[in-house]
Amino acid sequence: MTTARLPLFPLNAVLFPGLVLPLNVFEERYRAMMRELLKTDESEPRRFAVVAIRDGREVAPTAPGMPDPTSVPEKGPAAGFGPDPIQAFHRVGCVADAATIREQPDGTFEVLATGTTRVKLLSVEASGPFLTAELEELEEEPGDGAEPLAEGVLRAFRSYQQRLAGARERTVASSQELPDEPSVVSYLVAAAAVLDTSAKQRLLQAPDTATRLREELHLLRAETAVLRHLPSLPAVELTRTPTSPN
Repeated sequence: MTTARLPLFPLNAVLFPGLVLPLNVFEERYRAMMRELLKTDESEPRRFAVVAIRDGREVAPTAPGMPDPTSVPEKGPAAGFGPDPIQAFHRVGCVADAATIREQPDGTFEVLATGTTRVKLLSVEASGPFLTAELEELEEEPGDGAEPLAEGVLRAFRSYQQRLAGARERTVASSQELPDEPSVVSYLVAAAAVLDTSAKQRLLQAPDTATRLREELHLLRAETAVLRHLPSLPAVELTRTPTSPN
């Protein structure tokens, strides 16, 4: 069992291996995290863990507000996540490698990171300026029938893309532009499909690639059937999420 302790960045989103994650970091606890990561030499990975929030907010209150205008805003690394922060997070997340961390004149940061490895959340520590977590690396098992399932998912995904892009006449990826390695296919489709956080989380924590692909095949077929009845839809970029403010 491989474990590590890394800075923890909770989001109202799911990060997958291979997914590009842009962040605008303005809250002090996460700015402190970025300052700490910048101490790591550029030749070494600047790693932190991303977990999806189960219950709580990724932005702590910064001023008193409704319904009690006299309330004192929460402060500290666990603000907004309750007395036992681990309960606020899904237990499977993803390590992110920050390729770019740029500090802005106002002290905020623009960050561009990429998901690398799935991890299981073992514990959360809130004694420092930002949250850290003890994490166990999760191996990606292929499962039974992953290769033929990947082929089926790619066919279903192309149909899904065409339905998404059709209203704007956007060009969808050709077969040469899509991967054929089953685990990569499973993560790409999970990241690109327009699904809610709970559905994406189920895909992230699937026990193996084949299970994830089976679930995706079911979801893609169901979503494509719905899309046939809708007049216009936004296109989706495959490997990049919208910039997430912390």
